[in-house]
Amino acid sequence: MAAAPASLEEQIKEDLSCSICLDLFTRPKVLPCQHTFCQDCLHDYAARRAVFPCPNCRLRVRQPRNGVAGLPDNYLVTSLCEKFEQQATLSEGPRKKTLSGDKCNNFQQLEPDCNIHNECFEENHHDRNPSTNQVPQESISSVQSQFTEHGNIVASETGPVKHHQTFHQFQKVTIGGKGQEEGLFNHPVGATVSDEGEIFVADYGNQRIQVFNLQGEYVSQFPTMVPGGERMYPHDVAMDGEGNLWVVGCTNSAGFGLQCTKQGRVLTKIDLQYTEWRRRTAVAVDTRRNHVLVTQTLGAKGNLHGEVLVFKANGTHLRTVGWQEGMKVPCYITVDGEGNIFVSDWGNCSVYVYNRDGQFLFKFGEPGNDLDQLWLPRGICTDREGNIIVADSGNRLVKIFDKDGTFLTHTAASKEPWAVTIATSGQLVVTDWAKNTVSVYPH
Repeated sequence: MAAAPASLEEQIKEDLSCSICLDLFTRPKVLPCQHTFCQDCLHDYAARRAVFPCPNCRLRVRQPRNGVAGLPDNYLVTSLCEKFEQQATLSEGPRKKTLSGDKCNNFQQLEPDCNIHNECFEENHHDRNPSTNQVPQESISSVQSQFTEHGNIVASETGPVKHHQTFHQFQKVTIGGKGQEEGLFNHPVGATVSDEGEIFVADYGNQRIQVFNLQGEYVSQFPTMVPGGERMYPHDVAMDGEGNLWVVGCTNSAGFGLQCTKQGRVLTKIDLQYTEWRRRTAVAVDTRRNHVLVTQTLGAKGNLHGEVLVFKANGTHLRTVGWQEGMKVPCYITVDGEGNIFVSDWGNCSVYVYNRDGQFLFKFGEPGNDLDQLWLPRGICTDREGNIIVADSGNRLVKIFDKDGTFLTHTAASKEPWAVTIATSGQLVVTDWAKNTVSVYPH
């Protein structure tokens, strides 16, 4: 019973978060299909289109004459968000007094800034005695009652899932489910595969990297920690040419790029700018030059611009790529065998392509739900033939384009495909943000 309140608190936070920006709703607007989003997020998303599809269900919505500001406000969600923030703030005080400044990875899923929450009874959690944690549950119960009153359903956590199914006459392996135990995830947002076939998954909400083999069997895990012991929320992970990992992410106040061994020992730290869009940070490695490439989004909603920072392996900044071409929100990045750079731009629903020296070559993709179009693209990788594989998150597909950006086919259907990566033996690995799963598709 001890874990239930924490799970409930996380679920309520998730239900009150915009699926576009992943933060608590601000000025929530409701569409005719009853899906709700932040006003600023819808403004950027719909742009100047008179008619746009709902980001969730694809229902076509006509903009009012005064734009998304003219859409109905969701007063219930506004009230719930205010209540949640008030109670979360009130509940922090007793925890801080009792458990002075330790960090916890279970309280908030997307924008964590709490100390140890009131129902964390793990025996190895900072060597604290569970009996010292005696914070009342009024705060979460108050918000829960409002959810119950208005018919919201709170899902319970499940155990690890591992199953096989046939897809396009091939067999895939799916692992995961939501939770904190081994083999479970709290939003798998990044993935990479070593030459030995180890899958490293950035488990965002659980602040760790989990390791599996290509058969879906759990191998190990390690916490993502910056030097000094503070836990970091990992956004993405990539392999370098020496068999080490690069992990990008943030704490509650700073962004970092960490080079670490496969066991999690930090070798190099790069300080990154802590921006409003810090959760869109991604990483790739040019193994031919041993250069580290990190995406970054600057500006505020309505005035965003993205860029790619290029570093030496020792953390020395070499150059900045991409800001001249109008990128908005670069979500993921990859480098092919020739050193060409591919960036998925979530803001423009496009893929930008640069050569090894950062010179712009071309871009492809436009907003839409046709097979050759993209909608909120996220993960990106290339295969041995030079084909470009994109997690078309908004269209719930993984699409394959040739090296010139011409659509070829789509492969893995998923509820919300997030990260994609290719193993040297040809398997495609796809993470699903919504299902909290990782799937391995045969070559």
